[in-house]
Amino acid sequence: MSASDLSTSGPVTRHVVAETLREEASVWLFVVKTLIAFFLTGWIAMRLDLPAPSTAMLTTIIVANRQAGMVLAKSFYRALGTLAGATAAVGIVAAFPQQRDLFLLALSLWIGICAGGATLYRNFKSYAFVLGGYTAAIVAIPVIENPPGVFDSATARISEVLLGLLVSGVVSDVIFPSRMRDVLRRTARDQFAHFVAFVRDSTGGAIPRESMEKAHLRFVCAAVSLEDLRSSVIFEDAEARARSHHLRLFNQRFMAASTSFQSLHHLINRLKRAHRDATASLLIRLYAPLGAALDAPIEAGAAARVLLPRLAAARETMRDNTGPLRDTLGDTQDLRDFDTGAALLLRFVDELHDYVDAAATLQAPRVIAASAERVRFDRGNDFLGAGIATVRTTLTMLVLGAFWIGSAWPMGSSAMLLATVFAGLFATTPNPTRVTWLVMLGYLSGMVAGFVCEFFVLTQLDGYGLLVVGVAPFLAVGLVMMMTQRFASYGLGWAMGFAYILALKNVQTYDPSHFINDAIAQVVGLGAAAVSFVVIPPAIGSAWLRRRQLARLRGQVALAAEAPLPGLRHRFESVNHDLVSQVVAQTEPGSADSRALIAWALAVHETGRALIELRHDMARRELPATLRPYLEDALGTLSRFYEKPDARGYLLARDAVATAIASVGEHDGVAHLLEHLHLVRMALLDGESILAAYMPDAPLGKEIAHAS
Repeated sequence: MSASDLSTSGPVTRHVVAETLREEASVWLFVVKTLIAFFLTGWIAMRLDLPAPSTAMLTTIIVANRQAGMVLAKSFYRALGTLAGATAAVGIVAAFPQQRDLFLLALSLWIGICAGGATLYRNFKSYAFVLGGYTAAIVAIPVIENPPGVFDSATARISEVLLGLLVSGVVSDVIFPSRMRDVLRRTARDQFAHFVAFVRDSTGGAIPRESMEKAHLRFVCAAVSLEDLRSSVIFEDAEARARSHHLRLFNQRFMAASTSFQSLHHLINRLKRAHRDATASLLIRLYAPLGAALDAPIEAGAAARVLLPRLAAARETMRDNTGPLRDTLGDTQDLRDFDTGAALLLRFVDELHDYVDAAATLQAPRVIAASAERVRFDRGNDFLGAGIATVRTTLTMLVLGAFWIGSAWPMGSSAMLLATVFAGLFATTPNPTRVTWLVMLGYLSGMVAGFVCEFFVLTQLDGYGLLVVGVAPFLAVGLVMMMTQRFASYGLGWAMGFAYILALKNVQTYDPSHFINDAIAQVVGLGAAAVSFVVIPPAIGSAWLRRRQLARLRGQVALAAEAPLPGLRHRFESVNHDLVSQVVAQTEPGSADSRALIAWALAVHETGRALIELRHDMARRELPATLRPYLEDALGTLSRFYEKPDARGYLLARDAVATAIASVGEHDGVAHLLEHLHLVRMALLDGESILAAYMPDAPLGKEIAHAS
């Protein structure tokens, strides 16, 4: 080994050791904080003489997270779901106090609706629906023989859950808190730095399509991750709440700028492939001042503010250079290509300036008054997939309810409760069958540990202090596993199974037969949830849903062509990014489905934005009556082709756009419309895009063609 190897291996080794120790410290800090919250909640619940302290204690495990913001966000939505579920339980019991069949039907339908609602949302909004479902079951099922007790049951459940949430929130926020705001700031800073650097490094020429596809995925993930973090951090940090609107605006401007950036480089690539090197070279020359403007230390805290005047100067230089560069061209087609590229480049510079301006606002030490521009991040939800989750969960509850009534099984309520919890909890995961079985194995292990703890440890101890000493080692095993990627589901099952079966309360009872019967019922409930995912497979992660999501993605072109213009840019960008992120999360990287998704996403982004800009220009001024039908026909034909792509639809769309271009050329004062139409036409004629599969002379054997 050389001296240089020795000199470099030392720092690398120290870095690896430091990162390992830091990760281990983070895991054990999480374990200790969760144990503190668990036992402190139990002590308070017992001092207050709540009916089921174990419910409050279990709540601390369910909302446990390393980040304080995540705990607070999850607690907020858990509280909402608990209140909604308790209210629904009171209503159902009041409506059917003596009709057990109708009671179970109504309860099953409510739980199913909540499971379906959970699939329509991401993050902890989804969790609120899950809680709304199984809280109703937890409140209503125990009082099925005593309907007047439903109010007491609801009050107790709410009190226990809110106590667990309060203690978890305080512990996570006071004891060595790990702030989500730091993660949010780092994410926003990285998004800004990486995008600006990518734009700066690309000003020298074209970007290969493969690189552009990878960049597009990075842009999508960055935008969705930032929105997910923003929606959680607002619970933790007052400054984040005050800057929430600015963060949304920052993210929306990032999505708009990244779409225009991709369109610009697709155009340059097409010109190069068509051997129109003169036009491509002129556009790259026109592009050059932007690279010089962005050549600044973007990692510095004041980077955005420093870049603003540089970008403004570059924009003026580019506008001044447009005319002289254009005059060097003589061919009509070259002039049209240059005009299209120059207009797109100047639009991108404007959007990049707006994005940097939003970044400068975020970096300001004081919160600046919110902009008049109001934006929101719309999601691409699939209501049919939610309907499948509703049907599956409802049927599972009905089958278990019928078995309970028919068999008069004393522990049937426990089975229904566990089935309710896990049928809703894992309805939103891509592979719920596997996850449920892993959790069930962990749950079984946790119950075995609970048996050992209850009958061989707790029976030898007296007092709450010794109870903590006896229970903590068993629970810590599950919490540690929850923090490992490989055993996270198993660890969650262990911790929940151990805490649930232990059922700690003021006067602890030691009844082995009841313990074993309850454990069997819980296993039956878990098994029923797992079987339900096999009998009625979930839509999430399925090829069927991916086809629907791709169809919805293509349908975004129809949205761009037909939806009302106010707020359309923001809606188009956010829904596109959310749909792409959903399919990316559910497909194997590099697979045919993944490549099809990326290819369609690039085509939809480019064409959709061009149509939106075209419609905005059409709305700004009065158009000749003879021109508007051709433009509207092009819009309608394009939207129909993207909704149901085929070779015939492609030819109709191509010809409709060509006719619209010819019609615009016959009228004065509307030449600006040509820039958008020509960009759409170039996208339609791109032999390397997904649309090549529908061209008359193109090979149809591309792997990505099947996605249509």
